[in-house]
Amino acid sequence: VFIDESHMTIPQIRAMYNGDLARKKNLVEYGFRMKSAYDNRPLTFEEFDARVPQMICVSATPAPYELEQAGQVVEQLIRPTGLLDPPVTVKPTKGQIDDLLSEVNTVVGQGGRVLVTTLTKRMAENLTDYLKENGVKVRYMHSDIDALERIDIVNGLRAGEFDVLCGINLLREGLDLPEVRLVAILDADKEGFLRSETSLVQTIGRAARNAEGRVIMYADEMTGSMERAIGETNRRRAIQQQYNEAHGIIPKTIVKSVAETLSVTTKAKRAADVKKKDITEEIEKLKAMMKIASSQLDFERAIEIREMINELRKRMR
Repeated sequence: VFIDESHMTIPQIRAMYNGDLARKKNLVEYGFRMKSAYDNRPLTFEEFDARVPQMICVSATPAPYELEQAGQVVEQLIRPTGLLDPPVTVKPTKGQIDDLLSEVNTVVGQGGRVLVTTLTKRMAENLTDYLKENGVKVRYMHSDIDALERIDIVNGLRAGEFDVLCGINLLREGLDLPEVRLVAILDADKEGFLRSETSLVQTIGRAARNAEGRVIMYADEMTGSMERAIGETNRRRAIQQQYNEAHGIIPKTIVKSVAETLSVTTKAKRAADVKKKDITEEIEKLKAMMKIASSQLDFERAIEIREMINELRKRMR
């Protein structure tokens, strides 16, 4: 069994049984279901593990479970493009917004894009308003936005319709934007899920698709999560630099077309406004496109198409 993004997937396997049990427990206790309802359930993680003779976990940030259970850990640190993990700078929180504005203007002036991740929805909204007032083309992405609109926003950033994207959780695995030259992490020293070592490493990785990519963490103290995330990034970067120097490789920014994804999004949106029969046909077309993308190893596009299919299915209900 291959488990992709294992740091997220394995906890979900554990959660399936626990979530199912929690839901049925109330129903059984209050007489809405018979006790036999417990029998129709997902596997526990232990049962799942017992049925898997061999497992390969793939993740940029493996959790302790994977590292403890692995007989062998194989690291893929060298990229075909020669790109390095981005350098990370830590700056104090005092005056962080003005400093961020200055950094944004510098990056935008060079033709790059910026991701800014905050801890709260209110802060992201206020920051977006502040940047707009100062002449920055900026948008804000939040959890209420559906899959199609989310893809539209990401494509808009890539196409240059705006230059800065603010949000609470922009670490999303697979959010690969070659145009992003700067990732800014506000309140990096506030320990929690969004500022854990795993989250910080994933967020830092959003700047690893551009040869000029870099990361700024705004913090007043160095937390354990920050120290480990920066240490791991520097370790990888040193290995990558050494390999590039030994083989004469010059890092090159990934070149990735926006047009194909835009056309797929347009088709999916158009399908959402027509009859259910036509939506079904459109879903079949998108499925075929998803298979083609997978066969060409363009998994990012395949994931985007899959999200569109899921969104269309919701609109059919």
